[in-house]
Amino acid sequence: MIGTDATGGVARKVLLDCDPGHDDAIAIMLAVADPSIDLIAVTTVAGNVTLEHTTSNALRVLDLIGRADIPVAAGRAGPRERELSTAAVMHGEGGLAGPLPIAPSRGPADCTALELIEQVLTEAVEPVTLVATGPLTNMADVVESLPHLHHMIRELVIMGGAVDLGNWTPAAEFNIWVDPHAADIVFRAGCVPGAERTGIPLTMIGLEVTHRAWLTDEHADELRGTGDVGQFVAELLDHFVGFHQDRFGWEGAPIHDAVTIAHLIDPTLVTAIPMNVQIETESPLCSGRTVADRWSVTGLPANALVGLDIDRNRFVTMLVQRLQHLGSESA
Repeated sequence: MIGTDATGGVARKVLLDCDPGHDDAIAIMLAVADPSIDLIAVTTVAGNVTLEHTTSNALRVLDLIGRADIPVAAGRAGPRERELSTAAVMHGEGGLAGPLPIAPSRGPADCTALELIEQVLTEAVEPVTLVATGPLTNMADVVESLPHLHHMIRELVIMGGAVDLGNWTPAAEFNIWVDPHAADIVFRAGCVPGAERTGIPLTMIGLEVTHRAWLTDEHADELRGTGDVGQFVAELLDHFVGFHQDRFGWEGAPIHDAVTIAHLIDPTLVTAIPMNVQIETESPLCSGRTVADRWSVTGLPANALVGLDIDRNRFVTMLVQRLQHLGSESA
């Protein structure tokens, strides 16, 4: 039942801002598959591929899993102060390389992402969790344009950043690197979830966590026989795992974005500690770096809860089981 979890409790209302992308697509599926999450809206941003493709992909995934009732609104088509750079080399020009492309049954809503987020927060009877798995361009708009509704944001959970090294440059993770100026706005507005609220409670799930959250060819084969959804995910993984094997020599592919949803389902999966995080926006070598003060050497107050590790086995078990169930339901 939408709106209640398996124990009869009220499910957490989530709005997902994303740039599908293989791992974003799987994050959408996990959010729909788990009864503790009530996915009430999806907004899109340019990142992994252009906005036209990320929006079409979000609509296409929701069609596949039988949730065309979930509104989708398109957001920013590019970063605030620089040209858009995409990860089409990884995800394919359309963003979901692997399965044959199918046109979605509908277009996006007649409002912008910011307008849909404003509507959701205004109409909510309890605070809503925002999850951002792409560049933070839309989320910076929320910070700047909707200060009167920040109290209706339960927390903001992002996939992005790293405490140590990057993945798109030696210093920076892709989502933050694409639009560091937006990320700077978001982190300046952040505070630690559960502490005295001085901003928007912010959780950063970065590469230290997501590089451990990988699936392999074996997981693709497990899902392949479980209906239309399982087949779709298997074909996504055929491409995505293959790319990481060829490019990096890894056994599998990290499903970065799904970790944000898994963290909401089971907060014990990810080990995280409060840190002060600042975003480098100027350096040609380090633009987009999340400068995370793990050891509190600056004395600055923590503004985010930062993930450091994940129980990979429990994450993989959760993800595969939920996707298998979602697949069998649509078979």
